[in-house]
Amino acid sequence: MLSKLLIANRGEIAVRVIHTAKALGYRTVAVYSEADANALHVHEADEAVCIGPAQVTASYLNADAILEAARKTGADCIHPGYGFLSENAGFADACKSAGLVFVGPPADAIELMGSKRRSKIAMQEAGVPVVPGFEGNYASDEELIAAAADIGYPLMIKASAGGGGRGMRLVNDESSLADNLKRARSEAKQAFGDDELILEKAVIEPRHVEIQVFADRHANAVYLGERDCSVQRRHQKVVEEAPSPIVTPELRAAMGEAAVKAALACRYEGAGTVEFLVDKDRNFYFLEMNTRLQVEHPVTELITGQDLVAWQLSVAEGRPLPLAQDEIELNGHAIEVRLYAEDPANGFTPQTGPLLVFQPAEGEGLRFDTGVRSGDTITPHYDPMLAKVIAWGQNRDDARRRLIRALEDTLVFGVTTNRYFLSRIIADETFSAGEATTAFLQQSFSQDPSLQPQRPGPRELALAASVLDHGISGQTAWSNAPATTTPIQLEIGDASLELLVRRTGSHLTLDWNGEHHEVIVENLEDGRLCIIDNGVRQYCQYHRDGDSLYFQASGQSWLVRDITHQPAADASGGGSGRIQASMDGAIIEVLIEPGQEVRQGETLVILEAMKMEHPVKADRDGTVGRVLASKGDQVKRSQLLVEITADESAKQEAGA
Repeated sequence: MLSKLLIANRGEIAVRVIHTAKALGYRTVAVYSEADANALHVHEADEAVCIGPAQVTASYLNADAILEAARKTGADCIHPGYGFLSENAGFADACKSAGLVFVGPPADAIELMGSKRRSKIAMQEAGVPVVPGFEGNYASDEELIAAAADIGYPLMIKASAGGGGRGMRLVNDESSLADNLKRARSEAKQAFGDDELILEKAVIEPRHVEIQVFADRHANAVYLGERDCSVQRRHQKVVEEAPSPIVTPELRAAMGEAAVKAALACRYEGAGTVEFLVDKDRNFYFLEMNTRLQVEHPVTELITGQDLVAWQLSVAEGRPLPLAQDEIELNGHAIEVRLYAEDPANGFTPQTGPLLVFQPAEGEGLRFDTGVRSGDTITPHYDPMLAKVIAWGQNRDDARRRLIRALEDTLVFGVTTNRYFLSRIIADETFSAGEATTAFLQQSFSQDPSLQPQRPGPRELALAASVLDHGISGQTAWSNAPATTTPIQLEIGDASLELLVRRTGSHLTLDWNGEHHEVIVENLEDGRLCIIDNGVRQYCQYHRDGDSLYFQASGQSWLVRDITHQPAADASGGGSGRIQASMDGAIIEVLIEPGQEVRQGETLVILEAMKMEHPVKADRDGTVGRVLASKGDQVKRSQLLVEITADESAKQEAGA
């Protein structure tokens, strides 16, 4: 019998594991970095131990510190969550050597499935369908180029040790192969410490369908249905659902049986996911096996009624699986999206800063898995996911509608998020029809100018003006003082809007852009406003932070700044030319040199942070002066990287 569980992770997965462990009577131990001292998972656990500074290599990837935390607290088992050390065979072995139960598969299964090359060979031997390709042992670029000619184009380059799209490249013809091999090797080395590559024939516009498997140490293995993870951006999952819209009962059985074969072939134990690509003819091919609990496991829990973390703990204690294959039933439909602090309208750049308000929506069939709450700070040190938003319904349309409403009603003030972008995906006709492939986002949203909410109209501006109540005779919304017309200037995104506002008691008149609009302010209370516009009541929720107003209405949210008394902006439209790092990270490419002419918006440097690549762009036309960044540099937020001048002095300086 196990009694005290240490969770070797952070954020929402740590909170989620703690909740099930507590419900089952376990005592729980959280570990945390110095940056996470006040994090939600620390407060939820019975005990918590600091394991190092903010950098993951010194904390959440520090196996020795985690094992010492287990020793100090008397924990007898460790749950790794996902990411970090969850698929590290050495860590699983170290837990065993320390007398701790690792809540996951044996180290040899992790090691085998952690290699795309070796796992693919093992799956071929087990009779699991695989994508045709080349899996030479640490093949050179020359060998890979020769193999590519036999495979044919298009093809995929993949990092053998990789996952999450890292070290992965689609190559359409021979001319770009050598350069893509070089970049894939570099990315794989940086991400995984291993630059081994394999090649696979590209399956064009496939569906990404994965099977949840479970095995115990008594040679029992089952599958718990499938999840469709086809909606992806740069090979990163954005939307997951169960069951898949394209999977028939016959296909489910065939894929499930293949996934069980895969688990048994590596003497698996615990939760695992076997990922497949499914082509337009419903042929399926093994992609990889994730030897851990998946981010998207809640959709499986909602349609099966099973707690997969409880299953993990039961298997770790040596018990047989709770259910046999014929006892597992699927009920209804569930869809999950990943709510991130990122800006879709600006290249999905991760956002950092204070989370002033975070209020998940409530309602039947909704589930939020989160590791944050109002007042937290989103730092550049970790993945910027705020929450997983999951909706269940009796059918796919019910789940879809509930999820859209949940996204529209969730309040997030303080950092830009992908909330609106996610709601548009779920409402999209292609997704609604169940026809989204892995190419869906690229085809439907890559050039979409409205990845952020539309600018507010007169009604929304009236809402903002009611909250700001800027200088209107110094009165509040309930004043009976004589009416005064007041000019207000608001900044919304890159637009500056001039309004004339006149208030008479609870009546507010707004003149903007040649339009005349009148509303009645019925009440104004902390965080919530009600107005009556043409007989229709509308509610707005807001948070005011100095001259900044965050407000949300009709499922959209905006940040409005009162700039009435600020000096006029420089009309030239040009930037400062001092290009700074937008966040902490590592420089992986420098694409310019001193003396080079650049245009506004041109990519100068590629910065890697939060597990993604981020282009750093010129903010003006001009000539590159100093270049203060080199490939491999670790940089801090706001650190100067490049200087751009608008004259010829930089060219002269570079040639001196």
